[in-house]
Amino acid sequence: MTQQDVQMTGATSAPAQPEGMTSKDYYFDSYAHFGIHEEMLKDEVRTRSYRDSVLNNKHLFKDKVVLDVGCGTGILSMFCAKAGAKHVYGIDMSNIIKQARKIVDVNGLSDKVTLIQGKMEEIELPVQKVDIIISEWMGYFLLYESMLDTVLLARDKYLAPGGMMFPDKATMFVAGIEDGDYKEEKIGYWDDVYGFDYSPIKEIALKEPLVDIVDIKNVVTDPCCIASFDLLTVTVEDLAFSRDFRIMARRDDYVHALIFWFDISFDACHKPVKFSTGPHAKYTHWKQTVMYLPNDGLALKEGESIEGHVSSKPNAENPRDLDIVISYKFEGEHAKDEGTCEYRMC
Repeated sequence: MTQQDVQMTGATSAPAQPEGMTSKDYYFDSYAHFGIHEEMLKDEVRTRSYRDSVLNNKHLFKDKVVLDVGCGTGILSMFCAKAGAKHVYGIDMSNIIKQARKIVDVNGLSDKVTLIQGKMEEIELPVQKVDIIISEWMGYFLLYESMLDTVLLARDKYLAPGGMMFPDKATMFVAGIEDGDYKEEKIGYWDDVYGFDYSPIKEIALKEPLVDIVDIKNVVTDPCCIASFDLLTVTVEDLAFSRDFRIMARRDDYVHALIFWFDISFDACHKPVKFSTGPHAKYTHWKQTVMYLPNDGLALKEGESIEGHVSSKPNAENPRDLDIVISYKFEGEHAKDEGTCEYRMC
């Protein structure tokens, strides 16, 4: 990993706080700033996958009523309108929707797209049912600050029998990586700060995942699937998951951290559209999520495995945050180790 690419999960850049807005107001309206949407729109893997899933499947959208949850600048709503949807309703609580309405208008789609500002939980659509729900709801580690619970609420309330979800599948993976140099720079730094012991900060640093770009060359093990969600059937309760995993070394090397990523699939399409946020795939703004182990590195030989368990659930005080617990056990030729690590994505 590289220093310039590292992003702490809670340290996204933001514009100056507008006068008259409280910090709470600004937090909830952070998506009003166009820069966040610019990053997402310029994520070609993300945006082209949604575009292809819609425009290459016009037969699925023709004369259908579509709901776009968290519509942002309206790009997905306009894709659906271009594909022949009878009408598209886009919902967003952020003030970006004011610009989205202008965008829809200048593109001549105001007769096909209606954008409504408000919380999905509180608004009432002018229709009883929709045929398709589309949403880009994913967050870091798939579920961090994601809108999936809101999407599921919309599904249960508005999706007609036999209706479709875009996307409809999400799968999470874990693997082990060698990252000794950067771990020493990031975590080991706190052992000696100008001659002082800063180990209390080190304990905090170990608990905070990093969102970063991981080079595929750093991946030591095979990946293992830890969660799979079918958007047509998954419940909000299922999003707090707990799974075993086993990752096998592809070569002799050290494992200093675990990385997590997710794949997204639009299986309702005539020809399924898929994309991955893993280290083997093209860059996306989700990158990968890195969680360092507390040891100095597990020495694995090719064919040896780390067995473990990972659980993730919303934080009790702030449901937008995630509490993640990882336990692992390794018994190899050169080393044995086991432990339990707690992480907080906030």
